[in-house]
Amino acid sequence: MNHPQESAAPALRRLLDLLASGAATEDFADVLADARRRGAPAAVLAEIDDATWQALRVHRTLRQHRRREAELTALFDTAGDLAASRDLDTVLQAIVRRARMLLGTDTAYLTLPDEAAGDTYMRVTDGSVSVLFQTLRLSLGHGLGGLVAQTARPYATPDYRTDERFHHTGTIDAGVLDEGLVAIIGVPLLLGGQVIGVLFAADRSPRAFSPDEVALLCSLAAHAAIALDTAKSLADTRAALAELNAANELVRAHSAAVQRAEQAHDRLTDLVLRGAEVPDVAAAVAALLGGEIAVLDAEGEPLAGRSAPAAELAEAVAASRAEGRSVRHREQWVCAVLAGHDALGTMVLRGRPDLDDADRRLFERASVVTALLLLLRRSVAETENRIRGDLLTDLLTAPERDPAGLTARGRRLGVDLARPHLVLVAEPADGKTDERGRLAGAARRYLFGSRGVSAEHAETVVLLTPVESGSGSGSGSAVGAGDPEETARQAAERLARLAGFPVTVGAGRPAAGPSALAASYGEGLRCLRALRVLGRAGEGASARALGFLGVLLGDGHDVDGFVGATLGPLLAYDARRGTELVRTLRAYFDCGGSLTRAKDELHVHVNTVVQRLDRVEALLGRDWNQPERSLELQLALRLQLLAGG
Repeated sequence: MNHPQESAAPALRRLLDLLASGAATEDFADVLADARRRGAPAAVLAEIDDATWQALRVHRTLRQHRRREAELTALFDTAGDLAASRDLDTVLQAIVRRARMLLGTDTAYLTLPDEAAGDTYMRVTDGSVSVLFQTLRLSLGHGLGGLVAQTARPYATPDYRTDERFHHTGTIDAGVLDEGLVAIIGVPLLLGGQVIGVLFAADRSPRAFSPDEVALLCSLAAHAAIALDTAKSLADTRAALAELNAANELVRAHSAAVQRAEQAHDRLTDLVLRGAEVPDVAAAVAALLGGEIAVLDAEGEPLAGRSAPAAELAEAVAASRAEGRSVRHREQWVCAVLAGHDALGTMVLRGRPDLDDADRRLFERASVVTALLLLLRRSVAETENRIRGDLLTDLLTAPERDPAGLTARGRRLGVDLARPHLVLVAEPADGKTDERGRLAGAARRYLFGSRGVSAEHAETVVLLTPVESGSGSGSGSAVGAGDPEETARQAAERLARLAGFPVTVGAGRPAAGPSALAASYGEGLRCLRALRVLGRAGEGASARALGFLGVLLGDGHDVDGFVGATLGPLLAYDARRGTELVRTLRAYFDCGGSLTRAKDELHVHVNTVVQRLDRVEALLGRDWNQPERSLELQLALRLQLLAGG
């Protein structure tokens, strides 16, 4: 039975209650089903259906935020364990347990080498149910762990049983089979360029591990390596105290150095837990080491301290990455900032050419803390960009549907659509759509640290950047510049470096408001297509920079700007000297390039026409009479004539 006056409000309140209570996804569908059973009108059902879709979207976003919050909390808790605990077993067990929790796997475990036996053994397991697996010993070079140890790189397999990249043995396969494991990922514990163990996470069903999961597991492995290193340092200290009583002063000095390193690590960890930024960590390390600290991003741009030429540090950075330790470079020390094998930046210490082992280790620990900060910042920025990207997609898809709502959404997300923005439209220069994902990632890194937004849209990647009075952000990009031509050119160059392949970028004119921004996107898209047709793929340009094509492509049709850019030198010369170069050039083209007919049209001697055209060539360049340039000049002359020039 239909109820004409029935409202969707009760159902909407129920959806809000489900969101507030964190209900399961399936519960949201029951709201629409109940309304159908009650015989609600079609309009009410449609409203409930749309609200249910929006509620599920918010539910997914909240769930992603909770998952990210759990990951960050686990990483901070691990750093806190390292700072507060001296019990190696407790720290390693916590790391393995959190690895299992972060990746949501059935089990996680850590293996260490047994130098006496010449093999490796299970040091810690979590979630394991097989005694055979828990007591498994692996020969060096065998199994997935052997591959990780040999290459010092992470490896993941969606199905261990069928993967032939590593050497299978009956003993290992029996243990894996008894545990029921299928998908396995292993990352190395690196110390001083050497693999000192392997951290694993595994599922009992096929699964593909994402790059984010690999990076998170590598961060935990770095913590485990620090824990093992600290434990080894303490063990060495105890052995020295027992065996070298006569060298008590030396031992005391060593112990003081270790304590200083621990205190420094506690201080750095406290900074991270209190939400400090990279410059705060750099300042703390500089105070501890009595030197000057600079932190550079992956492209060599300064995040803290003074910059340094990237080419000058390239060899030292490569050596640091290969060794997994800081290296001395002339009168300074260089340490690669890594998350696993992902290079996030570089830390440089100046003013301390001679570092003892403790200070060197403190410097290296600071790079690990910096890597954690940068990784967290990148994760948060990517999450924010995905949410803002939804706004950009809606803006480009239907700007007229609810411009006020779009502007309000943008304001809540920190994007003021009422302010002027530049719209950049980018695509791989070779047109391959399978590279668009890498280009989208490069766009997020390009905008990192700015208030810009990017999103994949209609086979392209669109970037929305606020127009600022300065030349850009501290990251060295042109983000925020106001000149469309220069911004597009620099964006094409930097996106190409970040993506690893040539990128074409078209820029629309600066615009404010949803409708104007959507129109600017259309202009940028047409400019992008024009660059492709003109054979200028891999470049960046605006419509105005494309000459007469820009006049045809641009929404504003800047005729005066085109005429001025094309005939400017001739107009200025005529105004300054009282000559008739523009009139002569128009007559020459009107007469089909005939000097004889042109001199009759102008009522001058043919030599005068030749002299004037020589002056035109001197002002415009030797290619003025080539087909493409000639077409531009004739179009500009005709437009000037129509305008009364």
